[in-house]
Amino acid sequence: MLSQIGISVIQVIVILALAPLLSGIINKIKAFFQIRKGPGIFQPYYDLAKLMRKDSVVSENVSWIFHAAPIISFAAMLTAGLIIPIFISGMPFGFAGDIIAVVYLLALARFFTALASLDAGSSFGGMGGSREMFVASMVEPALMLSIFAVALNVGSTNLGYISQTVSNAGLSAVSPYHLLAFVAMFIIAIAETGRIPVDNPSTHLELTMIHEAMILEYSGKQLAIVELGAMIKQLLIYALLANIFFPWGIAQSISAAGITVALIVFVIKIVVLGAMMAMVETQTAKWRLFRLPDLLSVSLMLSFLALVSFIIVKGG
Repeated sequence: MLSQIGISVIQVIVILALAPLLSGIINKIKAFFQIRKGPGIFQPYYDLAKLMRKDSVVSENVSWIFHAAPIISFAAMLTAGLIIPIFISGMPFGFAGDIIAVVYLLALARFFTALASLDAGSSFGGMGGSREMFVASMVEPALMLSIFAVALNVGSTNLGYISQTVSNAGLSAVSPYHLLAFVAMFIIAIAETGRIPVDNPSTHLELTMIHEAMILEYSGKQLAIVELGAMIKQLLIYALLANIFFPWGIAQSISAAGITVALIVFVIKIVVLGAMMAMVETQTAKWRLFRLPDLLSVSLMLSFLALVSFIIVKGG
């Protein structure tokens, strides 16, 4: 029991430690592709520390929802982090939920963030909240379908069990429906993490921003919690990509050597995914809002094709 609690504590520490680092690495890789120096990979840590030292400026018109939303969103992300396999497949809290629970936790964080953007009464906040819900209506079904394509082959929606089974299967797990589901999930990752061409995390132009518009009224410690929650969400989405579709190297038992190797492999995988995301961002322009259904419907279509391919490959 103590070892299970220890794994949970280590996983929380790893998530909190790696989430800002992943954002810093992606920003540095983007700067490299754009032929500029860019900030250091540890800049997100400095930004969070600076925000934590500042006081929050809050409108007198907001209700308790505005103050509770950052905490609820942050707690939802950490709870999802205890269900998603990071460095070990046998998750201590894996019994508490599966991919369906993870999707609901992501939706819970999104719902309260959008609700807080409306609570402040800002026109920008309302615009960002409505855009976020518009994107979410197409992202969430595709997210579940892409994971279901792998879950059907395994026979379970438990993420730890999926990761362990695919890892044990080796390269034989790679199949047409597996690759289709991965591409669909990669497109979903772009939308879920607010990256170009869906959103631009570095802009503050009111005509283009989505996530930034929702958190425009936050400052100080509250903004630090919101930003850290967004970084954790980005890490967890990449963890799904890495440890559901390519889980090789993940630890399957509790041992110091196995966990150390699994952590190193996990860092390498998320850095590779971050580099791929940075390449997509530097090679793509921000799309107009009404063109986003064209992109997101592709992910939904690929997820559906992955399910159909599974039925064809497995003979019905």
